[in-house]
Amino acid sequence: MFPIRDHNPSERTPIVTWVLIAINIGVFLTYWPAIGGQTAQLMSFYNDYALVPVEFSRGLEVQTIVTSMFLHGGWMHLIGNMLFLWIFGDNMEDQLGHVGFLIFYLLCGGAAGLAQVYADPFSNIPMVGASGAIAGVMGGYLVLFPRARVDLLLIIFIIFKVITVPAWLMLGLWFGLQLVSGAAADAAAGGVAYWAHAGGFIAGLVLILPAFLRRGGPAFWQKNHGVPPHAEASTRVPGSGSRRDFDGPIQSTRREVDTLSTSNIPRTGTRRFGRGRNDPPNSPWGGSR
Repeated sequence: MFPIRDHNPSERTPIVTWVLIAINIGVFLTYWPAIGGQTAQLMSFYNDYALVPVEFSRGLEVQTIVTSMFLHGGWMHLIGNMLFLWIFGDNMEDQLGHVGFLIFYLLCGGAAGLAQVYADPFSNIPMVGASGAIAGVMGGYLVLFPRARVDLLLIIFIIFKVITVPAWLMLGLWFGLQLVSGAAADAAAGGVAYWAHAGGFIAGLVLILPAFLRRGGPAFWQKNHGVPPHAEASTRVPGSGSRRDFDGPIQSTRREVDTLSTSNIPRTGTRRFGRGRNDPPNSPWGGSR
């Protein structure tokens, strides 16, 4: 099960998000096709540019806390990270601005690296990946838009199903999984850097608080129902001519979204009957009192 999209178009063009995706892909293509299958050369490359906790702990190769964010350990590692950045990055950039979002992203990535070093400061296993920085983006998204809707692709053997859940549920479960997996895993054994994920996520939760408070804190949730402050994107099932909340690729444009009647777009957690559409919920997590 993994996210494939959210329902939240951004107001401004997410230039920094696109550039970060392009840089990650470009850097990956400079080394992986040539040495990806050659373990000795790949490890030599990672020892120069990846974050090695034992070296960093000694004050050596400190620049790798940044360079490691733009390296990946394989195609699926890269694709998965870029998908998450594509889904959650645009709305965060929309709120923080281009420069603010870039600073936020890099700080979250740095915090993620420090968390992994703290978890096992004597490890000589190189750490690579943008997932710590992207986890921070997800943490910030959770604070600002807890009830935004996210589509998940659920795969059970040969059955493929798209389900829609609120962001707080998807992101909360993801974060919980990192904590449980990190506690159960041996940090010295390599594999997934769970504590980097958790550290980046927590950094995102903390670093977004000034922006959240400037918007009114909990009043921002009540004003916008815990979702981005604009109309949701709709989806169109190819060939059907009708709109649905999910299933099928998104084909709505920014102009089309702006012209949709919000009365026809129920937001997550609000009721079709009873309380009014514009009555703010008591909390961002649900629509009932």
